[in-house]
Amino acid sequence: MIPGPLGMGGAPLGNLFERIDEDVAAATVQAGWDAGIRHFDTAPHYGAGLSELRMGAILRRQKRDDFWLSTKIGRLLRPVAEVPELDQGFVGALPFARTFDYSAGATVRSLEDSLARMGLSHTDIVYIHDCSEDWHGAEWKLRFREAMGGAAKVLSAMRKRGEIKAWGLGVNLVESAMAALEQSDPDVFLVAGRYTLLDHTALGQLFPACAARGVKIVLGGPYNSGLLAGGTTFNYEAAQPAMVARAQAIGAICARHGVNLKAAALQFCAAHPVVATVIPGARKPDEVRENAAMMGAPIPGALWADLRHAGLLPPEAPTPDAG
Repeated sequence: MIPGPLGMGGAPLGNLFERIDEDVAAATVQAGWDAGIRHFDTAPHYGAGLSELRMGAILRRQKRDDFWLSTKIGRLLRPVAEVPELDQGFVGALPFARTFDYSAGATVRSLEDSLARMGLSHTDIVYIHDCSEDWHGAEWKLRFREAMGGAAKVLSAMRKRGEIKAWGLGVNLVESAMAALEQSDPDVFLVAGRYTLLDHTALGQLFPACAARGVKIVLGGPYNSGLLAGGTTFNYEAAQPAMVARAQAIGAICARHGVNLKAAALQFCAAHPVVATVIPGARKPDEVRENAAMMGAPIPGALWADLRHAGLLPPEAPTPDAG
């Protein structure tokens, strides 16, 4: 069973939007372990391999059977002489160019490369990464067919041989996850930002479909890239006034109940029965420790009732007080 309710997302360890010192990165992963986190997620995309290097450096000190690890396929890394200082959102990434490739051969090579970077024998979950419209535009369905005919078949075979425990898609949009349910046999989806206190997109179709198939969800982006954590961005862009107002309204109700908005954000995400774990990212040890504290903070049931009464939560969305 996938460990939860709190995991650790590895995008910030790839220097997402800002550099992290090597010692701080190592201490951040260690803080996650010390806080009891046993589910760690990374990807070749995150800093062109930097996140995998940093995460593996700490995790390989631990007994391998004591934690779950996920990484992703879909981008091959090719060495280059130099890369821009800011490359696809990552600052000071390693000197590799990324090339999308969801074929069978690329899937095998990508996983071999990832394990070499991490210094680990295997990964538990493999996600087909960013095979969706936000990354591929109008051609995403062509890419999706490539993934279903290549990566999905390879990963299903690896699962059958016991080389991985589970596979699925790691995406920001629900459409490709729905298509994967129709065309293949995934075990889990990593969905970022589509089920939060501010965005309930996944609740309508994806979650019921997953429940019917016994497919689990790992939730990334529980703070919607910052707006639910005191920042000003929603999905990595400046938040629109209406969304800011919504976040402020939720925050005001939390404040009336003496609850930190981050605690409400994390625990709301974890309350849905299809959600196996929530994986906020962190840039420093204190952020990891705060996430762990927020996941365990007491929240009165009246807070959720007030959010529903204010029209800020869908009536059908499970909340912690409902068990």
